[in-house]
Amino acid sequence: MASIFQTVGAVTSLSSNASFDTKKLHLSSRKSLSERKASFLVVRSDAAKMNTGLNKIGGRADQLVTNAVATKPDTSAASTASKPGHELLLFEALREGLEEEMERDPHVCIMGEDVGHYGGSYKVSKGLAPKYGDLRVLDTPIAENAFTGMGIGAAMTGLRPVIEGMNMGFLLLAFNQISNNCGMLHYTSGGQFKIPVVIRGPGGVGRQLGAEHSQRLESYFQSIPGIQMVACSTPYNAKGLMKAAIRSDNPVILFEHVLLYNLKETIPDEEYVLNLEEAEMVRPGEHVTILTYSRMRYHVMQAAKTLVNKGFDPEVIDIRSLKPFDLHTIGNSIKKTHRVIIVEECMRTGGIGASLTAAINENFQDYLDAPIVCLSSQDVPTPYAGTLEEWTVVQPPQIVAAVEQLCR
Repeated sequence: MASIFQTVGAVTSLSSNASFDTKKLHLSSRKSLSERKASFLVVRSDAAKMNTGLNKIGGRADQLVTNAVATKPDTSAASTASKPGHELLLFEALREGLEEEMERDPHVCIMGEDVGHYGGSYKVSKGLAPKYGDLRVLDTPIAENAFTGMGIGAAMTGLRPVIEGMNMGFLLLAFNQISNNCGMLHYTSGGQFKIPVVIRGPGGVGRQLGAEHSQRLESYFQSIPGIQMVACSTPYNAKGLMKAAIRSDNPVILFEHVLLYNLKETIPDEEYVLNLEEAEMVRPGEHVTILTYSRMRYHVMQAAKTLVNKGFDPEVIDIRSLKPFDLHTIGNSIKKTHRVIIVEECMRTGGIGASLTAAINENFQDYLDAPIVCLSSQDVPTPYAGTLEEWTVVQPPQIVAAVEQLCR
């Protein structure tokens, strides 16, 4: 069930909602994938689990204290290797999840700049306007505060809007609507209104888009009471998180990374919906827990190959849920490894890593054999120059060096 962040009497800041951890609609535009391949850079996901059989460093086998941990089973995303499936790029997986939910539920609608006949700035909504019409796929003026507020109002009346920010940085113009309206109306109305709205869009550093288009805003929105936040990193979890976010009765912000849209993966033909509050075990290990999300997942996995060759056995977890954290999965990993490194693209000051560090120290300090290491982006506006842009974010050699130092 969805976490309840605030309770005063019988009034909560988030609605209770069914958990979406079952694996079980229709894809009308799959044939167009081959037509698009020629115009896109295709990158393959490399999240394979590596088992090295290395000895554990620093072993304790005590039971995990669970008084501050969510009481839910530790289940990760199921492997899709043995299931019938089809290959999609990440942006196509988002579209497929969106289209399936629009077909399943007539209350689902899309609004934002150029989401209609243009198909969205990154083509996530391509082909949906001719199929569902201009009222369900609504092109809006360039006025983020206006159409975000309209979407929140539509959610209050029973619709399930998916609001696209052409760039997540533009949603700063709608911060008042997201904070004072989206996050608070369920609470301030005494539970009379639910706000089943999804706010999504591209962000992150890459492609030399300059400072204003290369912002990492996860920590900005994390401080808002009453909202949930998730970050996708593969086509599989992009589709599953999109479907779960749309079905949730709570407001959800879905973070997508501009450099991951052309990532390619085989996803199941059957319907599946992921849990909005569950982390993913990417690679089991024994020596150190590496917590990451979004694009940094791939920097970590690149570093993991080097670390294995050097005799280390890192455990890699894609936290996915940025609010609330999946402390069950994270805590059980810390119980095993006793060392933690957080790798993020968010800013160091007040970032996701800072909040995660505080949560780990508060709940699992007795299981740590070394201080938590947090590798974050530098607190500077993102430069336009490509070489300087790379310097602002964590690179794989830094992760390798941090693990070597921590496990000495």
